Amino acid sequence: MQQAPRPRFGIMTAPMQVGYHDVLRVWREADAIREIEHAWLFDHLMPIGGDPGGPAYEGWTMLSALAAQTQRLRVGLLVTSNRFRPPAMLAKIAATVDVVSGGRLDFGIGAGSRPSHPLARREYEAHGLPFHDAAHAVGSLAEACTVIRRLWTETEPFDFDGKYVQLTGAFCNPKPVQRPYPPILIGGRSASVLRVAAEHADVWNIPGGDLDDVVSRSALLDRYCAEIGRDPASITRSIHLPVSYDQPGVTRDAIAEAIDAGFQHLVLGLAAPYPAGVARWVTDEFIAPSTWN
Repeated sequence: MQQAPRPRFGIMTAPMQVGYHDVLRVWREADAIREIEHAWLFDHLMPIGGDPGGPAYEGWTMLSALAAQTQRLRVGLLVTSNRFRPPAMLAKIAATVDVVSGGRLDFGIGAGSRPSHPLARREYEAHGLPFHDAAHAVGSLAEACTVIRRLWTETEPFDFDGKYVQLTGAFCNPKPVQRPYPPILIGGRSASVLRVAAEHADVWNIPGGDLDDVVSRSALLDRYCAEIGRDPASITRSIHLPVSYDQPGVTRDAIAEAIDAGFQHLVLGLAAPYPAGVARWVTDEFIAPSTWN
């Protein structure tokens, strides 16, 4: 019987209601702990929790700074909103971060915030960004993934005339360090996003919570892969699980259930303020016990 792959653990520090140096402290500590393999920020322009007027840092800018201050961690955004930046610009930004990090970028992307989330919705109006319907968001995500991959790999300028994206003389130089390109992580749970993931994702991420729903979404992704002739096992299953500082047993149980359900890429969400030594605590409390079993 083939042994299941070893779970790979990372941390998530949402860059809102917190200072840059607080996040940097946690990432530097995590960078020195080999059991923590990846670290993530989110992509919102305004807080989606706590004081709505509190600080929220632009994700890719902060990610580049943190990439330059770490040596080992794989780094990324969980996940980039495809609504915020034109895809050719995003390809350039991501290639720059991959160069800064020495080839440690995991490229997370999704369709963007749901219209039903009022605190997320307001950031579009506040920044003069259009907020299209879900069909537009998903269709443009599929085209963005195609364009971004081509920009990272093609050696000559090209034109692209899509339904949502039009480019003339598109070209990206420098290319990412990673070949053929950084792993593409697509986040989301809707059926339409899962179809995009089946075609384009190396990793698929879903927020934890209702595990039965999470498992059913993973099975749906399997089905969509089969429909296009792709091996479902070629897409790593990733889940984001919030860490409870006060009830670690709840988090430990959620981790065990997720691993049993086939999720091998686990992102542990850390709430601010971050306790002293939180990366070591997370390792000792959750990661080491999970890898011993």
